Amino acid sequence: MVERGNTGEYLSSVAGGETVHAFVPAPLPPEPPLRFTPERRRLLERATLALGRLDSITLLLPDPEIFLYSYVRREAVLSSQIEGTQSSLSDLLQFELSEAPGVPFDDVVEVSNYVLALEHGLSRLADGLPLCNRLLREMHEVLLSRGRGSGKRPGEFRRSQNWIGGTRPGNAFFVPPPPQVVESCMADLERFIHDSEQPYPTLVKAALAHVQFETIHPFLDGNGRLGRLLISFMLHDEGMLSRPLLYLSLYFKTHRQAYYERLNQVRTRGEWEEWIDFFLEGVEQTALDAVETARRLVALMRRDEQRIHGLGRRAGTALRVHRTLCHRPLQSIKEMASELELSYPAVSKSLLALAELDVVHEITGRQRNRIYAYQTFIDVLNEGAQPP
Repeated sequence: MVERGNTGEYLSSVAGGETVHAFVPAPLPPEPPLRFTPERRRLLERATLALGRLDSITLLLPDPEIFLYSYVRREAVLSSQIEGTQSSLSDLLQFELSEAPGVPFDDVVEVSNYVLALEHGLSRLADGLPLCNRLLREMHEVLLSRGRGSGKRPGEFRRSQNWIGGTRPGNAFFVPPPPQVVESCMADLERFIHDSEQPYPTLVKAALAHVQFETIHPFLDGNGRLGRLLISFMLHDEGMLSRPLLYLSLYFKTHRQAYYERLNQVRTRGEWEEWIDFFLEGVEQTALDAVETARRLVALMRRDEQRIHGLGRRAGTALRVHRTLCHRPLQSIKEMASELELSYPAVSKSLLALAELDVVHEITGRQRNRIYAYQTFIDVLNEGAQPP
């Protein structure tokens, strides 16, 4: 273990009428440099290999979008659950259907905003904007555009002192930097992200940047969700992932206590290496789990396709309906008819045939505006993503 002590300094700040000691992290990279033991190098190699398998996931799938649409939404649900929302994947998929009223608004809109923020960030990177503070602020603005948090300065670095845990600032678990230094701390982080002279591989840089972002806590709300997205975006931006498909929310949620302890031990004792080990184990586990989920979805789709072929003359349209449900596993008849350019009765008839095979289930119980779910597909994605 490298003895570093505090990895920053404390400044006096005022929050809620109380004077508190706010922690200002030293700029990255850590000093003294990280130690890479043979065990840590093996961890890095295994995590990098697993990430390569994750990146080639598209070769497994007949169409990469089949996995991406639902997997991104699963991550949105998990990342928001860490912040206390109660939404499920089915809630989100229903919310995105204009014909499905009645889903609890506050929780599910937060999850929907996460998807929109991720998509906005990808679009801006594709347009040539670098991974920078401007992009993070734009994504934050989308993240907090509706629902809870929309009054907490979306898209702006905070101008007041915040704190984490505790009932008041004086007994907080952690107090991030005072507002007057947030801008300079974030400028330092941006420089580190783009410093090509750094000796550390991309995975390690992403691990370091995540801790630094969470320590700075630059926004009044949404820091956890954006900090987790930063990991994926760094790996995507550096070319390790052709799409930002590594989402560590389930790992952080499952090991929540260890996650917070590791972050705190970096700040108070400089235990960067222990954090790196925890992070790399999470990358390996998460990447391999994602590959396995994709394999299971492919096996499920192929099994159901074979059963649909047994429908004889009705199979052609039913296969097309099944395929569109692989892309979006919860849809209305009207939506599917429009997307497939088929008549409403033709789609309805195919769905009834698929329901007889137990491939789909109607979830509203209504006679009109019926919504069908590819429930076994959703169930595979849902493992570990149920509300707490």
